[in-house]
Amino acid sequence: MPIKSQRISRSAIEPLRAEPLTRIPWLVHGFSTRQGGASKVYGGKSLNLGYTVHDTKSAVARNRRAFAKAVVATRAYSAPRSRLWPLVTVRQIHSDLIHCVSGPSSQALSGDGLITRTPGILLGVLAADCLPIIIVDTGLRAVGVFHAGWRGTQKRIVEKGVGEMRRHFGSRPHEMKAVIGPGIRACCYQVGPELREKFAGQFSYSDRLFRETQESDEVRRKYPLLFLSARAPGHSELPKKIFLDLAEANRRQLVDSGVPAKNIVDLDLCTCCRRDLFFSHRAEHGVTGRMMAVVGVRS
Repeated sequence: MPIKSQRISRSAIEPLRAEPLTRIPWLVHGFSTRQGGASKVYGGKSLNLGYTVHDTKSAVARNRRAFAKAVVATRAYSAPRSRLWPLVTVRQIHSDLIHCVSGPSSQALSGDGLITRTPGILLGVLAADCLPIIIVDTGLRAVGVFHAGWRGTQKRIVEKGVGEMRRHFGSRPHEMKAVIGPGIRACCYQVGPELREKFAGQFSYSDRLFRETQESDEVRRKYPLLFLSARAPGHSELPKKIFLDLAEANRRQLVDSGVPAKNIVDLDLCTCCRRDLFFSHRAEHGVTGRMMAVVGVRS
């Protein structure tokens, strides 16, 4: 299994980690859950890492410090109490903007991707259904983290992320590893036909990213004469549901950019299905917290 540990305590902060990345001694990474935090909203004692309108800034700041410490600390390394790695984030705008950083900025950064080779800092993106994706250059000790909703995916943010790591660091895609974190999956991500049309104009494989299901109606099945209409072949049709596979779309972009398929790990966790473990913007109708994916380089 790609997840290092599936035993998640409701009181402890236990980041999810991808097994292949845990074997890289200079790397730290983790994906948060909703469990084990100081926030009193969204179910109580939740690990909300986003400055949302429902939570207090003090609770979120405390959650961020605790999560950062949990990510950095492992069996081999423990985070010193006097040394907390600075966390670098961006104001996310569903874009393809990527920043190369060497530390916290005095000005707020807007975008949806961060890359660095600087040791001792954590790069983080927030999500509550969109996909967080981590990319690691194992040869040059460079890392990146990206926020990919449907807009970022349509704009090819992870494909551009690989390109930015090549441009700034000289990274070679065949030496990269990537992890697709928890997010809404094809089982739950229902979209409209207009989105399918947008993707069709961008990707030659778009047909393989969508699936359709016919809505069932038990009453209609038992009493078809009640639903007769002038439409051929004589009965009105129920609308079809369309579902998008965001994870597959981003996996294909990684492969197209040169990352070997064997080096791509998908945690295959649906935030909409697992509301016990994750925040879900869709399942909770927008009144929810945010998870975070972080990555960093040890000195």
